[in-house]
Amino acid sequence: MTQPSKPPKQLSFASYEYAQKKRVTRREKFLAEMEQVVPWARLEALIEPKYPSTGRVGRQPIGIVRMLRMYCLQQWFGLSDEAVEDAIYDSQSMR
Repeated sequence: MTQPSKPPKQLSFASYEYAQKKRVTRREKFLAEMEQVVPWARLEALIEPKYPSTGRVGRQPIGIVRMLRMYCLQQWFGLSDEAVEDAIYDSQSMR
């Protein structure tokens, strides 16, 4: 018996628009290159023993993978904490 196939994930309007664009920006090229050359797994392994996994009080810590990438975005683009948060919400390429 074959299993029914799952329907494809529906794109949001913003994701669809981003997927349809023709031009690749310098930022997108740079981030794609960094995705290839940065040893993400090795960096995560180095940081993980010192990174908090659960918070006792207040907000739970952001996952190490996401936080490491956000920190790199801050350094590469000279962004403050608030600016990197805004950039992630505003820019599809930074997500």
